[in-house]
Amino acid sequence: MTTAPLVRHPEKANRPDNPILRKPDWIRVKAPVSKEYNETRRLMRDLNLTTVCEEAACPNIGECWKQKHATMMILGSVCTRACAFCNVATGRPDLLDPHEPERVGEAVAKLGLEHIVVTSVDRDDLDDGGAGQFVRTIHAIRAAAPQTTIEVLTPDFLRKEGAIEAVVEARPDVYNHNLETVPRLYQEVRPGARYFHSLKLLDRVKTLDPRMFTKSGIMVGLGEDKTEVLQVMDDLRAADVDFLTIGQYLQPTPKHHAVDRFVTPDEFETYKKMAFGKGFLMVSSSPLTRSSYFAGDDFAQLRLARQAKLAAAL
Repeated sequence: MTTAPLVRHPEKANRPDNPILRKPDWIRVKAPVSKEYNETRRLMRDLNLTTVCEEAACPNIGECWKQKHATMMILGSVCTRACAFCNVATGRPDLLDPHEPERVGEAVAKLGLEHIVVTSVDRDDLDDGGAGQFVRTIHAIRAAAPQTTIEVLTPDFLRKEGAIEAVVEARPDVYNHNLETVPRLYQEVRPGARYFHSLKLLDRVKTLDPRMFTKSGIMVGLGEDKTEVLQVMDDLRAADVDFLTIGQYLQPTPKHHAVDRFVTPDEFETYKKMAFGKGFLMVSSSPLTRSSYFAGDDFAQLRLARQAKLAAAL
């Protein structure tokens, strides 16, 4: 389905190599070897589906797929942007697959998932940025697995009028959009994006549907400092974001942005306490935290936290 031969990171070929630091003990994971992992992988291949677990080289793939928890990546496997942290291929995008939403729905039903995260590559080449495919995928999951709760992790839909509104109207249970890093590092880490546009996206979701849970995440270890992380928390709370994830940045290849340092588990715990103190309903903060890591369990806790907050306000 790809329209051109794929060179995974041609846009990074001329960048100088950054040495890959040895990982500390607290961030090492076991290789995926379970029967359930192989079954999940086979299902993804049989249905010709892409997962961010594989494309982004997620360190948690063995653990998640053992539980048959896979994060679907729609709109193809080739991104129109070249973020310095990301392992997803950049280049000429795949053609839109009109049957992809139904195959995602079939996979969700076969895996028996209570909660599914659907994300995508950036598709700046499409008039709607891919919003329509998100909408069709939400509807297909609802038809195939009506009891499954749905979390979307969308691109920023920069300069795509009506895209956010279309996805919100489809009523996912959680609308996630990651800020990824602090504003000072955007030019080198996420050059195609705009920090305040992403904040406005999250604020817009809440304006359109105040009942919808919103979520965002950042990576640490890219060169940010504590004050900047706390400012991001404040910015997200000003946009009434409910759920924050904080995880360690891991460098995929020497051509990607260097790891500045490995943040310790104690520091992650401190960030977690500070974020709860600022009013987030749910916070996941650890070296291996990723947007979709234990997303179903976290969503259940998120709902309980809202109920408790509403009860306390009575």
